[in-house]
Amino acid sequence: MTINPGLDDSADVRGYVARTAERIHERLAEVSSLIRLSLEQDIPELRGDARIVELHRASVEGNVDTLLRALRYDIAVERVEAPTAALEFARRLAQHGVPVNALVRAYRLGQRRMNELVFREVRAIDPAPIRFAVLEAITATLFEYIDSISQQVVTVYEEERERWLENQNSLRGLRVRELLTTTEHIDTDEASTSVQYPLRWHHLAMVMWYPERSVAGDELSRLQRFLREVGHAANASVTPLFVAADQTSGWAWLSYKSATPGAVATVRQFAGGRPNSPNLAIGTVLPGVEGFRRSHRKAEAARGVAIAGGHRAPTMISATDPGLPAAALLCGHMDAAREWVTDVLGNLAADSENDARLRETLRVFLRCGSSYKLAAEELGLHFNTVKYRVGRAVSRRGRPITEDRLDVEMALLATQWLGAAVLKSSTV
Repeated sequence: MTINPGLDDSADVRGYVARTAERIHERLAEVSSLIRLSLEQDIPELRGDARIVELHRASVEGNVDTLLRALRYDIAVERVEAPTAALEFARRLAQHGVPVNALVRAYRLGQRRMNELVFREVRAIDPAPIRFAVLEAITATLFEYIDSISQQVVTVYEEERERWLENQNSLRGLRVRELLTTTEHIDTDEASTSVQYPLRWHHLAMVMWYPERSVAGDELSRLQRFLREVGHAANASVTPLFVAADQTSGWAWLSYKSATPGAVATVRQFAGGRPNSPNLAIGTVLPGVEGFRRSHRKAEAARGVAIAGGHRAPTMISATDPGLPAAALLCGHMDAAREWVTDVLGNLAADSENDARLRETLRVFLRCGSSYKLAAEELGLHFNTVKYRVGRAVSRRGRPITEDRLDVEMALLATQWLGAAVLKSSTV
């Protein structure tokens, strides 16, 4: 097409923009199909499910149609609303757990594909100043359109994702709670279908929590995101199971087709290296329905120790940690435990920094078979320092440890895990 060189004012530019949009609109189905196929090729999450593919087709066509009409009739982008099909497509992606990044990326790549089509369409416009002005006008509108519509669909996605998860978790959570508490025989296959989780496999339960509710109020979303990541890192065999316990905490299970002894260590390593990890109490890997329950009970017991002991956040504690199961048994009888620890340790049970150092040295010394050398190596102290501290600890206790060594070791484990909760006020 040859353009009169004199037609270079804004009215002329708007005219060429409108005619360019009209020409592209005449091939709406073809253009939309090209963009959709390109997006599905580049973004795997948009392929597969027939309903998603069909909604994607309608979404792309709706967006192309809306954009071209805005260009054709010079409609301001701020007055344009996202097509109904585009909003429904965002909702469907949220329901299927497709990451929001896939949705945002689709709009970015769609913008690029549309730009390529526009460039080809206006290539014949002459002179160059008019051509550049038309390109500038169309690409500016296209950018504003994508920026505005992508914000609208992301908002709808996030609202739907939150609603969907709440509904899903409420129903699944009810069934999981029944599974954890029932004493009656259950049909394992039926229960697995009900909670959408393979109960016949091996399970590693976790309790995850944040210490307090944030202004954003997105703790559950953060917990689920963390769970997906830790499940991937720990090579879980299927998607992890999550149930919200309250607004800031949740129960989780990783499932494995066979016993996986290294799963606990992998979870700890991942959580320890990840910034902003939640507090984490980990059970043990156990098989079947009863293993599903027992691993959860162990994780809950570990969390009870963490809470009672006032562990600093972020807490990472496991039922496999030495001495923790015994400490968990004491949590249900804290007053009696405190009295017993004081009886066993005497003044060594004082809540002071000095006695804490003595208790730690004595605990490691006893665990190392009463070897000063081994204890010194583990603690990174000089042999004589360990010997002095052990002697001082026995002196603070007020009697030798030869006759009731087992009680002393148990009491030291209790102070290690439960801290101030089983200690007495410092004395001079």
